[in-house]
Amino acid sequence: MPPQVTFLLGLTILGLFFWYFATERSLRKRVLGAVLTLLLVTLCVASIYPPKERIHLGLDLKGGTAFLIRLVKENSTEPISTDAQDRAVEVIRGRVDQFGVGEPVISRVGADQISVQIPGLDTARIAEAREQIQRVAKLEFRLVHQNNDAIVRQLDAGQPVVIPPGYQQAIEERVEHPEGATSSNNSSRFSRANPLLNNAPMPEPEAEKKKVTIRYIVHGGPKPDMTGEHVSRASAIYDQQGYGVSVSFDSEGTRQWGELTSKHVNERLAIMLDGKVVSAPAIREAMFGGNAHISGSFTDSEARDLASVLENPLQTPVKILEERSVSATLGADSIKSGVVSGVIGLSLTLLFVLLYYRLAGLIAWLALLVNMALLFGVMSMFNFVLTLPGIAGTILALATAIDANVLIYERLREELHVGKTLRPALEGAFNKALSSIVDANVTTLITSVILYYFAAGPVKGFAVTLTVGIVASLFAALLVTRNLFAWATESFGLKQVRMLDLAPKQHFDFMGRARACVIASALVIAISMGAFALRGEKNFGIDFRGGDLLVLANKSTTTLTTEAVRDALPSDLRESMVQSENQNGEQLIEIRSPADTKGKVEGALRSAFPAAKFDTRQSESVGGLVGKQLAKRSLLAFGLGMLGILIYMSIRFEFSFALGAIVALFHDVIITVGVFALLGRELSLVMVGAVLTIAGYSINDTIVVYDRIRSGFRDGRKGSEREIMNASINETLGRTILTGGATLIVVAALFLGGGPVLRDFALAMLIGVVVGTYSSVFIASPIVLWTSRRRVGRAGGGGDLRQQVKSSNVAPVPVSPAGA
Repeated sequence: MPPQVTFLLGLTILGLFFWYFATERSLRKRVLGAVLTLLLVTLCVASIYPPKERIHLGLDLKGGTAFLIRLVKENSTEPISTDAQDRAVEVIRGRVDQFGVGEPVISRVGADQISVQIPGLDTARIAEAREQIQRVAKLEFRLVHQNNDAIVRQLDAGQPVVIPPGYQQAIEERVEHPEGATSSNNSSRFSRANPLLNNAPMPEPEAEKKKVTIRYIVHGGPKPDMTGEHVSRASAIYDQQGYGVSVSFDSEGTRQWGELTSKHVNERLAIMLDGKVVSAPAIREAMFGGNAHISGSFTDSEARDLASVLENPLQTPVKILEERSVSATLGADSIKSGVVSGVIGLSLTLLFVLLYYRLAGLIAWLALLVNMALLFGVMSMFNFVLTLPGIAGTILALATAIDANVLIYERLREELHVGKTLRPALEGAFNKALSSIVDANVTTLITSVILYYFAAGPVKGFAVTLTVGIVASLFAALLVTRNLFAWATESFGLKQVRMLDLAPKQHFDFMGRARACVIASALVIAISMGAFALRGEKNFGIDFRGGDLLVLANKSTTTLTTEAVRDALPSDLRESMVQSENQNGEQLIEIRSPADTKGKVEGALRSAFPAAKFDTRQSESVGGLVGKQLAKRSLLAFGLGMLGILIYMSIRFEFSFALGAIVALFHDVIITVGVFALLGRELSLVMVGAVLTIAGYSINDTIVVYDRIRSGFRDGRKGSEREIMNASINETLGRTILTGGATLIVVAALFLGGGPVLRDFALAMLIGVVVGTYSSVFIASPIVLWTSRRRVGRAGGGGDLRQQVKSSNVAPVPVSPAGA
């Protein structure tokens, strides 16, 4: 879609939003809501189609290889400059392009690192790719033949010409700009020192930028006129002649440069990097002082680019900090199993909602479809990449969307039970459910935004999908669902809705059992922490402790035992972890070994079991330093997220509520991680996504309970604090069971059919949903009661929890009705 059309559509949608919330007329509001929804859905669906081209998958889903490399500046304490990083990116891009893969992603990371992602790279060519990336860049100076221009013109005209002995052709790639200036791609141009440039045809002002290739005849042979290893420093300068480059040489370079320039005054010297000409200035005078000044009609960026070339950021081998490879087969299997199981689980959930809420369930189903269209449409429009942790964020976002509708419908049930007709009951239900929906989504949004800015790697994918999903679910629940009900009641005469009611009618004394439950939880937490401490480093996968991971597919019909595989390893690697499992009738063997050993492991196994004809499905290598950085940044992001939730909930509720929510959240995370330690599982980046999903679900569940407790206190309900809290928890019991059950259906489907890649994630979610539902009732709520009583006691009996909540100056979030 042209940018102008997209911009106009964006302005139109923004205007409709303001108009929708500003108008009070019923029909106009309904029409605006319908037009707004249709416009957004149409735009998002159009941006998704065709999905294979428009939905961008991460390497963990589509297969490929990723490297994280660090630039090393030998014998220098100066930091790597941004220009040097950019030049290294372009050099590496040129090397990666030779593999003929589609859309490699090469970008700067931090101050001295570069991320290289090569999609679709055959696992057999990984070693070649690694060698190309690590190869030292060759900076050379070669003299240009004195008759260069005449020879090149003959070559361009197709005339027979003999290249002079001792010379060879070399090329420079440039870009012609619409205004007629010509510059190389991240290199310099010298219009005064390069007569060939003046002979190039000038493009029309309206012409688009295009690449051109300029040929040179330069000194050939393995030995250049001078190498770049003696350049000690190069920098862009600005003087009376304009932008230029100042170059300094070491002592040996000073001698060589003096001899070269004194013998070849008024000749041109090609500056070449990796065999390609970057620039070819003319030598105007002999230079013996160890310094050179290159001038020409430069721009600032061109001068900086040439300076970075001369400093050659790849003159020493780069250090590969991290290497990850997933075969296209494993990526396709992950997508297939994950999508199929996810669709089955989501379909079962939607069927349950439809049967339970009937017509209201159909409206929830339509709102969820809108939510999914918005989620994937926005990700496609902004070129966000969907990864495995991103799937985790999508699941949490959809669970939040279903929960929002359940909250509204359970409030609607209560409004109808007190004798209201459908239209005022709907208005009351939306108004009363709004505060809990907004609070639950805002706290999750705080976490996801902080994660995006502070976390690293795949965790960012989780944060992106969760952030987009939260905004989409708010739109779907508060505008789409409300607008559909407005059309049904005011235009189609809907007078009543029927729902099943399977929630327990018995009144449970939750607070009476709180002390025993807290003691039991403390015991489980102690066991979890003990199990985690006993396993030590074994709790962490290679993402955090460093090392190598190799997954091989056994193509033979004979199943190999883990003992046989371990015995086939070299003697110094037999302590490596070996696991085996079947997927789609195929044996997958997983070996985790120390860093830089996967080559030895693979070679030993192929030699020991030639009949297995192993196919490499996944290969990873992570340096210990990178693992520690990932762990540190993930923990920092998690801690800041908890702090943000604490501050927000202290403002929206009261400090006792915030403290209870944080304690419940840590309770859920510690127990989930502890169960993984007891089961001998490892924590990986995918598991980080699962833990963050659990944290989001836990805080969402807790806020729903808190909102009902706060409502009970503010409405002046009779009874003691304990009685009011018990009644509030019992009132949310139906919603808790429904939401937890709906989420468990999806997660159980992922666990049973999602394949080995998603199994650990699904297992963590199964544990987390159960523990999170439990903690919102038996941990968070009692802590609110006990903390408030303790604070009141310290204050000398000055008020109770009821008075603290009533004195809060934060009013419930107002909302205008859709049909009034």
